[in-house]
Amino acid sequence: MKILFIGGTGLISSACSELAVARGHQLFILNRSVSAKHPLPKGATLLQGDVHADASRLSALLAGRHFDAVVDFIAFTVEDVQRDIDLFRGLTDQFVFISSASAYQKPPKGYLITEETPLENPFWQYSRDKIACEELLMKAFREENFPVTVIRPSLTYGPSQIPLSVNSWAYPWTAIDRMKRGQKIIVPGDGTSLWVLTWNADFAKGLLGLLGNPKALGQAFHITSDEVLSWDQIYLEVYKALGLQPNIVHIPSDLIAAYWPDAVGSLIGDKANSAVFDNSRIKRLVPDFQCEVNWAEGVRRSIQWHAAHPEFQTLDTEMNAIWDTIIAAYAKALPSS
Repeated sequence: MKILFIGGTGLISSACSELAVARGHQLFILNRSVSAKHPLPKGATLLQGDVHADASRLSALLAGRHFDAVVDFIAFTVEDVQRDIDLFRGLTDQFVFISSASAYQKPPKGYLITEETPLENPFWQYSRDKIACEELLMKAFREENFPVTVIRPSLTYGPSQIPLSVNSWAYPWTAIDRMKRGQKIIVPGDGTSLWVLTWNADFAKGLLGLLGNPKALGQAFHITSDEVLSWDQIYLEVYKALGLQPNIVHIPSDLIAAYWPDAVGSLIGDKANSAVFDNSRIKRLVPDFQCEVNWAEGVRRSIQWHAAHPEFQTLDTEMNAIWDTIIAAYAKALPSS
């Protein structure tokens, strides 16, 4: 197939790019530049440009091209999606929008999340924007047969990321450094909420399996691991991988959010809730989809990657200070022994 990835050098998209090339697809990547963490795979063609820039320049860059599938990994607003509809109308047989599983109802009314679970997140603007994007694309599918497929990843990670519920996404080594220095690590709530972590190369198998499949048009899919762990189990596995004794403190999510406003969305509007996914729909269309990398293996790979790339062992000093403040506030609220 002839495939275009918009933003194909990120955490999720880089694994998809590598698999697309490995499977022999003709891959084009529209991006401003090449990522230092996730370089362009050999065999892919870079179309250098900014998708958020002037539409006429993009039209000229794509003139005369037709793609079997286009996947936009970096569309976040209805303006982004309307641009994509206008740009790729008639230029592709399938347009794939990367949404988010955080768009599902929060807090969830049911234990098991399916693609039919309502989309409703009053806590996180990011999620509400993704919902609005989905609604616009499905309207285009109904009214003009725009060939959309919606994908909702949950917390997907890879070698360069360590996806803890309370960590710095931009500087993931920050929590690992705290563990190594024996500082307390925050686990939200009582640590028993259930969560799912998905290795990026496993996610890629599901995504690539949907490309070129007409049964995927007009449909939404989440693509996640079937391994379900509590947050305590997730954190304890990190300590085990480091060969350290745990030093965690359970703190209510609303107290965390009081000192860390971003947690209103990312924690209360997402990770503080139990999330277990029914992957029946993706498995029906992609029978060979299965996740091979469990958390115990994945976190060791991520730690090893950072050990081999000390230039990415950077720390978020601002977040460190916020965590110390939260821990001190919680300790002050406890009765003295």
